[in-house]
Amino acid sequence: MPNQSRPKVKKSRALGIALTPKAVKYFEARPYPPGEHGRGRKQNSDYKVRLLEKQRLRAQYDISERQMARAYDRAKKAEGKTGEALVVELERRLDALVLRSGIARTIYQARQMVVHGHIQVNGTKVDKPSFRVRPDDVVMVRERSRTKPLFEVAREGGFAADGETPRYLQVNLKALAFRLDRDPNRKEIPVICDEQLVVEYYAR
Repeated sequence: MPNQSRPKVKKSRALGIALTPKAVKYFEARPYPPGEHGRGRKQNSDYKVRLLEKQRLRAQYDISERQMARAYDRAKKAEGKTGEALVVELERRLDALVLRSGIARTIYQARQMVVHGHIQVNGTKVDKPSFRVRPDDVVMVRERSRTKPLFEVAREGGFAADGETPRYLQVNLKALAFRLDRDPNRKEIPVICDEQLVVEYYAR
């Protein structure tokens, strides 16, 4: 389980991206790194630039370094560009897709929903956030969990993102269910990352 002891607002400012809806307004007010030297000029080495980009991608999926390295190893074996394959690999995680569907508000909430056994895939309970969803898999909130206040909010669209639902998902919020229609394309995945820098970090 990734260490989440660091406040998410500070983490958002350090990485230059808003990791939660709550962090957005704080980040907009103070779009520089936290700490007394946050506004100061900093010399960035090539290594530091690539490291930061890797950390930004990791943070958006809330995964450990070990999970990230494994995803990179799988992406290297895929066809096409390794960086794009890496992002697609991460996007197929169960917790990531629960977030994209609008059932959860943040990646942290999505992870908790999965770990606590509220989510099923093709009728079977899955409690591993890293579970890789495949095209045509149907994901839904388990029957016994649907009356919980959290899912009542989700059903009414309370957690849905402002933008459109990604085209690779078929979502029915009223049923608290969605289906992965196909593998995502990198351009459709709403993460902020220059994945080529991440590839260069691991290939160094």
